Amino acid sequence: MSTLTWQKSSYCPEGNSCVHVAAGTAGTIHLTESSDPTESILTATPATFRTLLHTLKKDPNRG
Repeated sequence: MSTLTWQKSSYCPEGNSCVHVAAGTAGTIHLTESSDPTESILTATPATFRTLLHTLKKDPNRG
């Protein structure tokens, strides 16, 4: 997955705990966190990613 172009979240504070997003092939969205020592990557469909963003924007105090 090293060919992915990662974009850091615009809501990322200074520090090591930032969410990164990359568009993949075949209509996939990839997410990872910069402070994750295992470098785990979550893969989602655009519809699922849209639902996640909608939910987070609806309740900014979530999480």
